[in-house]
Amino acid sequence: MIHQLLAEFLGTALMIVFGVGVHCCEVLNTSKYQHSGHIFAITTWGFGITVSLFIFGAVNINPAMTLAQAILGNIPWANVISISLAEVLGGVFGSIVVFIAYYDQFKASESIDRVAIRNIFSTNPNVRNLPRNFFVEFIDTFIFITAILAIAGATTKAPALLPIGVGLLVWAIGMGMGGPTGFAMNLARDMGPRIAHAMLPIPGGKADNDWQYGILVPGIAPFLGAACAALFARGFLGL
Repeated sequence: MIHQLLAEFLGTALMIVFGVGVHCCEVLNTSKYQHSGHIFAITTWGFGITVSLFIFGAVNINPAMTLAQAILGNIPWANVISISLAEVLGGVFGSIVVFIAYYDQFKASESIDRVAIRNIFSTNPNVRNLPRNFFVEFIDTFIFITAILAIAGATTKAPALLPIGVGLLVWAIGMGMGGPTGFAMNLARDMGPRIAHAMLPIPGGKADNDWQYGILVPGIAPFLGAACAALFARGFLGL
């Protein structure tokens, strides 16, 4: 169990190093690739998740997936909280690593809007409509978890294809449904970096952390989407 928790922690941390790192790279002054755009960012998220899955193997790196696996009977319910906590802490740790790496760029970016700096770490909607934002994160996660379960079932004889399939899936969802909310689909991806943002001594000050949005939309909606995905996968896909 200790090995699994450490793998979840490190796997999530590595995912965040790629993901939060690419947002630092794209947003902050004096970065070599500032203003590279959303394709640059979404592609890095997809490749980063693929790399993390190749290194750490059968990890969830997502509390929503952990819940889905418990519903499907693949992990004990007693392990859900500890695994999810390891994933969130991994998100915090990965964000701290990125902050240290990009500290000079943060210092050079005190003139950048503080909300834009916060959004390096956590997701937010371009149009704040909490019911619709909740629906977007729910449906994104439903598609995400359902597709991962289907890909896993289709690659049992070639398991090396699973990380590649998941990376392509992240890329597709980000391109198709990332516009409204930033497609968190993962409490650890959003809440871990959001906690880090609240803790870190960011030069130039910080915007409000917007805990209401963080808890409701990328916090709760992915769990509901994952639960429905697990039930759909069992009842319709026969997984």
